[in-house]
Amino acid sequence: MIERCHKNRGFTLIELIIVIIIVGIMATVAVRKLSTSLDTAKYEHTKKELDALAAAMVGNPNLFAEGARTDFGYVGDVGALPPNLDVLVINPGGYTTWDGPYISRGVDLNEFKQDGWGTVYVYSDTLLRSTGSGSNIDKVIAASSSALLGNSVQGYVIDADDEMPGAIYRDSLVIRLTYPDGSGNITTSITSPTAEGSFSFSSVPIGNQRLSIIYTPDNDTATFTVSVTPQSSVKIAVTFPADLW
Repeated sequence: MIERCHKNRGFTLIELIIVIIIVGIMATVAVRKLSTSLDTAKYEHTKKELDALAAAMVGNPNLFAEGARTDFGYVGDVGALPPNLDVLVINPGGYTTWDGPYISRGVDLNEFKQDGWGTVYVYSDTLLRSTGSGSNIDKVIAASSSALLGNSVQGYVIDADDEMPGAIYRDSLVIRLTYPDGSGNITTSITSPTAEGSFSFSSVPIGNQRLSIIYTPDNDTATFTVSVTPQSSVKIAVTFPADLW
């Protein structure tokens, strides 16, 4: 009997087509999975960068020292919202209160303004937005600009005997609140208490602001650091260590 040898038998056309189709399906699935993975990575990168930009603007609310918040970012130092993202790494014009850069040193001056898809972030008032994915990814910095810049500081002052200054001594007290003016300098608001010793300041930006109360006849001064957080009305009670009136 003569045996036929099939050792060199090749693929038929149909077999080749089936193999090509299977490889194509596998490649398509792999590309889709890779694309999804890349989009997820870009999304996570963008979310983290938006968080970092927000912290650069208004600080990290979780940083404390001696019971007081220590980080208020650009707004806390300057007293105004940044006009653009560039000022987070470059002093906008010789501002003496600017203490940046507020994001990592050595960062590319263009890359940090772009999302994971290479699209420039949209920044307006208290909103940061990424549009590179085809849908918006938003980061709200604060409820409103007034939540950052329109806070109040209220309080009252008494002497060591818990006595209010009354109508006679209220004019002997000068109360000063010092804070950044929004243009790179420091400003001071001045007021006098009521006869009951109460006082208040409005339109105060977030940050650690300096409050001084001066009893002018003796030039006796009590100074405090007031931590002003977003959308707050800070209340402080001041007791002079002496019987002044």
